[in-house]
Amino acid sequence: MPPDSGLLSRKPIDAADRLILALDMASAEEARALIRTLGDSVRFYKLGLELFMTGDGFVLLDELTAAGKAVFVDLKFFDVPRTVAAAVRQLRGRGAAFATVHGNDSILEAACAEKGDLKILAVTVLTSLDRGDMEDLGFQTDIAALVLSRARRALAIGCDGVISSGWEAADLRRDLGDRLLVVVPGIRPAENRPADDQKRTVDVEDAFRHGADYIVVGRPICGAADPRAEAESYQHRIAVLFADAG
Repeated sequence: MPPDSGLLSRKPIDAADRLILALDMASAEEARALIRTLGDSVRFYKLGLELFMTGDGFVLLDELTAAGKAVFVDLKFFDVPRTVAAAVRQLRGRGAAFATVHGNDSILEAACAEKGDLKILAVTVLTSLDRGDMEDLGFQTDIAALVLSRARRALAIGCDGVISSGWEAADLRRDLGDRLLVVVPGIRPAENRPADDQKRTVDVEDAFRHGADYIVVGRPICGAADPRAEAESYQHRIAVLFADAG
């Protein structure tokens, strides 16, 4: 689907906060070094499963929030509803802005019942999966239709937003308007798709023109020769896009 500037997010989010940097690395020391390098070029960070498994996930969360950074805890809670509710209850009040939950209606309901000020993002279909992968898992379904169906249900349940690839973001925005947050991972340069385990990818401008409120970027910035310069380049592209639209 071609980009549509009319779908550009109208939510009152500062342009510099729309870039979420994924700290997908093996140690807290690596993460801290990158955070120091990036300085004020990044204001929003994602902490995922790999870093939490080092035992320093909450330490980094506390350090980042104390430094005035926003934090997205991406652990994709997926378990029986009571366990997911307990996990969200443990996380709320720790300063995180977003958390991801992956599951059916009862799991999402349990998470939302305990969220407090924490925004719950429902995972629709992982961006590392394509139609062939879904068929391998036993699901004979159209991914776009599945994403839209899951987003509608998540919104009705009380979730604050969804994780969706940029491929489906436009359908979500057209169908659901501004009633939920759309967070798009799998951002890749147009000339570098696909070059890794992400399959349903888009570039920065397409993601936002399809309706993303936030984008999550990891390897293209973290793996750059000059991560700060790369982050500043992304921020400039985002700022220009929204300034032109305004």
